[in-house]
Amino acid sequence: MNRVLVVEDESIIRAALKRLLERNNYQVNEAGSVGEALTNHTLSDFDLIITDLRLPGEPGTALIERAGDVPVLLMTSYASLKSAVDSIKMGAADYIAKPFDHDEMLSTVGRIISDHHNIIQKANVANDTDSNMPLSTQTNTQNTLLRAETITSESITSEQGNMIGQCREMKELYRRIDKVAPTDTTVLILGESGTGKELVAKALHQSSLRNSGPLISVNCAAIPESLIESELFGHEKGAFTGANTTRKGLVEAADGGSLFLDEIGELPVEAQARLLRLIQEKEVRRLGSIQSKKIDVRLIAATHRDLKALAASGGFREDLYYRLHVVELKLPPLRAREEDILILATHLLDSTCLRLNKPSMHFSEEARSAINAYKWPGNVREMENAIERAIILTDDSEITLDLLAIDVDMSKVGLTASFKSGNSANDLNDPQEDLSLEDYFQQFVLEHQDQMTETELAQKLGVSRKCLWERRQRLGIPRKKAAAR
Repeated sequence: MNRVLVVEDESIIRAALKRLLERNNYQVNEAGSVGEALTNHTLSDFDLIITDLRLPGEPGTALIERAGDVPVLLMTSYASLKSAVDSIKMGAADYIAKPFDHDEMLSTVGRIISDHHNIIQKANVANDTDSNMPLSTQTNTQNTLLRAETITSESITSEQGNMIGQCREMKELYRRIDKVAPTDTTVLILGESGTGKELVAKALHQSSLRNSGPLISVNCAAIPESLIESELFGHEKGAFTGANTTRKGLVEAADGGSLFLDEIGELPVEAQARLLRLIQEKEVRRLGSIQSKKIDVRLIAATHRDLKALAASGGFREDLYYRLHVVELKLPPLRAREEDILILATHLLDSTCLRLNKPSMHFSEEARSAINAYKWPGNVREMENAIERAIILTDDSEITLDLLAIDVDMSKVGLTASFKSGNSANDLNDPQEDLSLEDYFQQFVLEHQDQMTETELAQKLGVSRKCLWERRQRLGIPRKKAAAR
């Protein structure tokens, strides 16, 4: 039976994780801090150490070096790709962001332990052929290679073409991009406004054999209908009133590279006919010209509209639709990417602070709860704008809910949002699976109110002080004065 050491300062999370692992045939020991782990346990006795990144006293990363060859899995609610890669570079076997689901945790634990055992076996074989090389040296070498591979894999699956996301739908999208990018196949990207369709186009171009050529992006909805043909296909001098010079179009500018037509559902019918000829014949003819020119361009199109329904109603050429609809890539809306929301928000916070030359900032617990609970109708673009506005307006290093200015009824969100923001509801309720949210609130307050202030209690629960007071009144939990600290 594989042995696992869980180092976590939150007793409820620690107990939930222990129970989850024990139910799946792991022998589990636990500690509340790095110091407790080192005092009470011999780290080399374990097959895996799971530790929170932020612990009282020393951080969880302090265990990486002291664990020797034993792999260390870091978990944290302060999820960001930068901290993930930094942790792996320090020697962590992998990184898992809270809130995590049970399947994700079990899969990660099983993979790490299996990889580690394979490394030991390979090292033993190598040791048989070269007895002069110490086993620890061989194992460390293999661990270094494994961690390097992990960093590369993380970079591909979590941030491909500047796309951030680790949910199942995004991983499937990355897989499809990898498959279609090296080809010249026409791609149609579907997704709501603000989901990042242009990022997908950039990823396709950057991963293609055309990446040394240009990527020309055109928003079909942003160009007046009377000018769209001229902008795309160019014109000869005198082709129409105001055409005082010959002009090359954007299609020609993309020769040797990729042409991205965003919101292609807004393309006028006349321009659709010219685009169809481009796809079929690989040639373009400027307005007012009698000669065509061969063009080598890969077409990528995107829309938030239902092109099939639009074609059926006569609003879009049916033959063009089927020419575009060779490979379809779907971008999920942000509300369907629950496990990515805080990861993405943290990434946008860090990158926007850097872009605006602002010091590092963080979200308050109430803000984190609201970010997870909000439906984000404008998707990633709306989130980016909300975060940039908050960074500009704040006078502190903490981004609070009022600065985000998103319409969330926190009295209805309550504890559900607090679970999403930092503690998985499944993990917290797991030791007593019949606990309701109100039961958990009451239990948590009664257990911790002698050691915590009202502010600390509210922060841990992910609610405001006012919400905490209102729940106390409703549940009849008297407020006690915090013990002297």
